[in-house]
Amino acid sequence: MNAPQVNVAIAYVGLGSNLDSPRRHLEAAVHALDALSGTRVLARSSLYRTAPVGYADQPDFINAVVKLSTALPARALLDALLAVEAEHGRVRRVQDGPRTLDLDLLLHGATTVSEPGLEVPHPRMHVRAFVMVPLVEIAPDLVIPGVGDVRALADRLAREQRVDRLPADVVA
Repeated sequence: MNAPQVNVAIAYVGLGSNLDSPRRHLEAAVHALDALSGTRVLARSSLYRTAPVGYADQPDFINAVVKLSTALPARALLDALLAVEAEHGRVRRVQDGPRTLDLDLLLHGATTVSEPGLEVPHPRMHVRAFVMVPLVEIAPDLVIPGVGDVRALADRLAREQRVDRLPADVVA
């Protein structure tokens, strides 16, 4: 008897934190993602310090991007991301406000999804240096469907928005 076929997708997740030891939250989130059912972390970017976008009266963020291999469909992966955020005390009080952990599903294979609470590709990823610069580090040849080449986007955004790569030994 043949085992059921499992579809595996390559997904990219943006990570961010600016409260309560951000580096600790990001490290723990990477481990939590790697422990998700049918999911493995394949690559992770360096950490980057970035200025807040939108609501400016808050600390700088620490951001990164991870590349996953996952058998979870996009909606199930998003639900898992939200559960990891909740485990880290994420409370949504102010749009673009401070947070212990923010996990954004950026891409899920070649899937395009537009439904309540889920849009893939992430609708604002291509205008955010804090996403594009770490993304190009781990996927320099990636093309965002309907948007374009991540390398060109990251180069442009890095000139327009502050995004500083942190040395590996810096505690944030």
